[in-house]
Amino acid sequence: MNNNNNNSKGKLKQKQNKVELSLLILYAIGFYAFCIRRSLHLSRHHFSKLYGLRGGWLFPPRLNDVSDAQWRNFRANLPLLTLVFGVFTMLANISRQCFHFRARGMSIVWLFLSLIYLSYLHGACVVFILLIASANFLLVKIFAKAKYFPLVLWTFNLFFLFCNRVYQGYSFSKFGQRWTYLDNFRGTFRWHICFNFVVLRMISFGYDYHWAHQDSRFDQEKHIQRCHVCKSGKICYQILQERNVHTNNFTFTIYLSYLVYAPFYISGPIISFNAFASQLDVPQNHYSIKEVTWYGLRWVFVLSLMELMTHLFYFNAFAVSGSWQMLSPMDIFIIGYGVINFMWLKFFLIWRYFRFWSLIAGIEAPENMPKCVNNCYNLEGFWKSWHASFNKWIVRYMYIPLGGSRRKLLNIWVIFTFVAIWHDLEWKLLSWAWLTCLFFVPEMLVKSATNALQVKSMFSTSYYFGMIITTVMKILALFSLGS
Repeated sequence: MNNNNNNSKGKLKQKQNKVELSLLILYAIGFYAFCIRRSLHLSRHHFSKLYGLRGGWLFPPRLNDVSDAQWRNFRANLPLLTLVFGVFTMLANISRQCFHFRARGMSIVWLFLSLIYLSYLHGACVVFILLIASANFLLVKIFAKAKYFPLVLWTFNLFFLFCNRVYQGYSFSKFGQRWTYLDNFRGTFRWHICFNFVVLRMISFGYDYHWAHQDSRFDQEKHIQRCHVCKSGKICYQILQERNVHTNNFTFTIYLSYLVYAPFYISGPIISFNAFASQLDVPQNHYSIKEVTWYGLRWVFVLSLMELMTHLFYFNAFAVSGSWQMLSPMDIFIIGYGVINFMWLKFFLIWRYFRFWSLIAGIEAPENMPKCVNNCYNLEGFWKSWHASFNKWIVRYMYIPLGGSRRKLLNIWVIFTFVAIWHDLEWKLLSWAWLTCLFFVPEMLVKSATNALQVKSMFSTSYYFGMIITTVMKILALFSLGS
């Protein structure tokens, strides 16, 4: 009798799931059909009022939305970047194969290549990077074994994070008139903007060296039993990050090559020192040549989607020009939703481009944006997926040292405040960070309640609550862009 009841319940559950899936598919088709149709209408009727549109090469004489400066510069420099990184990775791989270099040898190769790259980007300002990096290296070596070392490390790096922005990368003239002429050789890219990523790497080096003198809490055998990558005989990123490298690998050349490693220097992804040094020694074996090739082909396909999108829909131009303010609430939502998708595609292409070249060079970093932005239905999932490598960095070097889940409600305020300051010193970013925390608190409470009640349906309270919160945050992102 019980078996018959269980079978009938199982069939009823399957039927409910099919109905639920059918409703979701119908909703998605209707929603996207409406958004696409309305977006085409808005772009066609308002293009004369928008900024940043240029002559396009698809569907002439249709215009192309290149209003986003970051995307415009990346797109324009893509041929040169491809040539440079193609030569760099070829030279690095030839050096490894011909001379059988390990960590120290490869660090010298990549340091040489990366300094050429930095000299073009920053000119004489490379001196500032090397001086601050050298000071950090000495600080780590001197204080790493002290109990108060984390405080010293954070104080030093936050100090320069503030000073670099306040003094706009410093002027050589401030150090004496004899150095004034160097201000004419500051390169093509502001060094203090890129240095934000260097700060993350300096902190990673400091913590990894600090923990290398302690007993590791990472259970490698237990991890291998659970990890499908490690079970197959390969090495996953988690092991590369958590497994302490030998203290002999914490040398100045390996440290500097880690800070200025060319493929990740401008935009990441962010990689820990342990993982970087391990792969300098032995190249990654997670991705085969075939998988790396397929990874590159997928990137080309997504690039074509981006070109199609910017030729048909002028979402970012609406946000930049402020023309969205004249639209109806529904149209504002559609433009805001479009801006989020544009930004997701933009960062997807930038991050995966540089990660592709690093994979060719034998160094794997965490994948940013492993999930589509439209597949993130709550704030926590959204932020974990958006800049996933930064999230891993935050968890390892901030969240866990601050107490982890035991102090989650307090930790999010510290973490998002740092994230805002790390991006730039603006009150707008700080208010965004604190507003995000305000939205996080009720979401965590609702998720805790639904988990306690074991609510598993897609139509659960936490699902809808997360969808509402994430949608509101998307609209707020649009307003912050337009303001």
